Amino acid sequence: MNDLKVLIVDDDAITRKLLQKRLSKEGCRTELAKDGVQAVNLIATTSYDVVLTDLMMPGGVDGIGVLEAAKEANFKTEVILITAHGSIDNAIEAMKKGAADYLQKPINMEELLIRLQKIHNLKSLLKNASDLREAMQVTEQASSETIQNLEITVSELENRLEQILSILGNHNVPAEQRIQKALAC
Repeated sequence: MNDLKVLIVDDDAITRKLLQKRLSKEGCRTELAKDGVQAVNLIATTSYDVVLTDLMMPGGVDGIGVLEAAKEANFKTEVILITAHGSIDNAIEAMKKGAADYLQKPINMEELLIRLQKIHNLKSLLKNASDLREAMQVTEQASSETIQNLEITVSELENRLEQILSILGNHNVPAEQRIQKALAC
C-alpha cells in the first residue's frame, strides 16, 4: 500500500493520530483534517486515493459532504466512512452515493487494512489495464503505419514490374537494349 495517499478526516484528535500512525506504518502517505470544512478545502487542492472520514462531525460539513466533495473533485477517489452504531442507515445511504465502504467505531485496524489493501489492488489493476490499453494503441498505430508503408511499397513494386514487363515484351527493340532498360527501372 506504499503508494496510497489517504486523507484522514475526524474531529477526534486521538482517532486522527492513531489512524495516521498505523497507516503510515503500513506505507500510506497520510494527511489529516480536523473537520469536514478543512477536508473539503484539502480535497479541492489535492488528489487522494482514499478519504477516510467520520460520518458525524460538527462544523457544517459532515462525512456525506466530504464524500460528495471527494467524488466531485475526482470520481476515482475512494471514500470509507467511519460510523457509530446509531448511524448505520446513514452509512448505507452514503454507500448509495458512492462510498466504497464503511467501518463501525471502534475501528478494527485489521479490517481497515484489508479494505485499504483491496482498494490498492483494484487501483493497481486499473492502472495496469490502462497501461495495457495505451500499449495496445501504440502497437495498433505502429502496425497501421507499417501496413500502409507496405501497401505503398507493393504498389510501387507492381508499377516497376509492369514497366519491366512492358520493356521486355517490346520485341521491336533488340534484346540486349531491352535487358539494359529493364535493369535501369
